[in-house]
Amino acid sequence: MNPDEIAGYRTVVLEGCDGVGKSTLGERLSTHHGFTLVHSPRTPDHLDLASRYRTILAGEGKILFDRCFISELVYGPLHRGRSRINWSQAIDLAESVIQRAGVLVHLTAPPVVIHQRLIGRDGEAVSLEEISALVSGYERVFSTLADYTRVLTLDTSLLDLPSTG
Repeated sequence: MNPDEIAGYRTVVLEGCDGVGKSTLGERLSTHHGFTLVHSPRTPDHLDLASRYRTILAGEGKILFDRCFISELVYGPLHRGRSRINWSQAIDLAESVIQRAGVLVHLTAPPVVIHQRLIGRDGEAVSLEEISALVSGYERVFSTLADYTRVLTLDTSLLDLPSTG
């Protein structure tokens, strides 16, 4: 799949672990295809994540998420022992994306490639073991979500995407 084919959707959720290419692809799609880019850094614990994303999804126009609720299902359990989004909320949010003529895009790459990108971008990186755990976590989450909605998987190691870091 050509990444520009994603531009035909009204709502795009780019998800995957740090260093996989979300920001790089998001900037490209936003610049060339008129998406409003929503970068979702870690939300403070006291805020209701599901409500935050429902509010954004209720907006108008073309929206592209550079990370969103799916990351909480992966990073939460690995870093804090729990997710602040439950599966019912995640499925509801995924269905809201689809109702907006949207798609969930699982960006992936081999852990060694992600590790090299992080080193090149930041000068440091988490261990290969942690990156492998994150890649596996995303595979499990997207496998579950694929039972409820369409998921596109894109291996970013096969793309020519200059880093925007």
